[in-house]
Amino acid sequence: MTHNLGEIRLRRKRRAADPMRTYDALPTPLRRWLSQAALPWSPTSARKIWARAQAKGLDHDEALALLSRAETNALARDKRAKGQSTHPTK
Repeated sequence: MTHNLGEIRLRRKRRAADPMRTYDALPTPLRRWLSQAALPWSPTSARKIWARAQAKGLDHDEALALLSRAETNALARDKRAKGQSTHPTK
C-alpha cells in the first residue's frame, strides 16, 4: 500500500526535513513574501536565495526584491516554454 498516493507514476521525493518546520523557521519578512508569491516556492529554495542576499550584505527589502526578480524570471521562462510547446493550428 502506498498510503494515499494511489497508483501514480510521479517520482516521490524524500525530504530530509519537515517542510512546515523549515517554513516556520524562516524570517518573518521571507514568510510574508512566500505567502504572497505567485509560484509555489519551497522553503529551502527561498532560504537559499535569502541567505545569498544576506551574505552579500543586502537588507531585507533588497533580499525580497531579489526573490521577486527570481520569480519574475521563472515566470518568463515558463511562459516561453509553454509558447514553444504548443502545436501550430492547421
